[in-house]
Amino acid sequence: MTKTDTATPPIDRKLLIEGLGKGLRVIEAFTDERTRMTATEAGTHAGLTRTAARRYLMSLVHYGYAETDGKHYWLLPRVLRLGQAYLEGARVPRLVQPYIQRASMQCGETLNVGTLDGHEVVYLARSNPPRMVSIGFHPGARVPAHVVSQGFVLLSTFDDAALDAWIAEHAFSSFTGSAPVDAARFRDSVLAARQLDFWQAEQHLDVGLAGLAVALKDRKGRCKYALSVTVQQQLYPGEQLTKKLLPVLREVAEAMRPII
Repeated sequence: MTKTDTATPPIDRKLLIEGLGKGLRVIEAFTDERTRMTATEAGTHAGLTRTAARRYLMSLVHYGYAETDGKHYWLLPRVLRLGQAYLEGARVPRLVQPYIQRASMQCGETLNVGTLDGHEVVYLARSNPPRMVSIGFHPGARVPAHVVSQGFVLLSTFDDAALDAWIAEHAFSSFTGSAPVDAARFRDSVLAARQLDFWQAEQHLDVGLAGLAVALKDRKGRCKYALSVTVQQQLYPGEQLTKKLLPVLREVAEAMRPII
């Protein structure tokens, strides 16, 4: 499968509202490292002039999506409505929920369904935790793709050219010292995931945690989503994680194939 197999068809640019796209770029310019910015800073990161960025920022303030002290701007919780609207209205998160919930009760762990958005895995659905203290990602969470098992299996469905292009543009960073930050090493791991048809990532994002993922393919073999489980590594020593939980993930993935 290639990266472009499920791409959105081209849209006539004459039908586009360029201002909307620029406003969204301003919102996306805010990150964990840039929670407060001046108009100049926002313009730099959004690819706009200071004057244009300031107009978009002031509009966000007017409509309740941002706040300002006169110099700096920051986003307000209302912005979450944009993502929440997708999670509530999207078809796939609602359809997979019963499946991952049953599997969660079966294996005693929390399952997640996610997708690739650029260079991040975005988690769309999560089973209700079977334990008082559960491990996993809440819907809406975004994580660099190279540090979670879902990233490897999603990228393993790219053809070689699309994979190489993705890697060339990716910013590799390490959270624990265990994640592959060398492009060649990462590529080898993705190709291994392609052969195995699953991937296990150990302590890439958090010390002591391991993740196991499989691709979720539709009836035509196309892949937009992945299914994973995150566990405490010490509870599944050696090959116990794949031995006990990989059959569960594969069974669920096959059961969901007709509906995604």
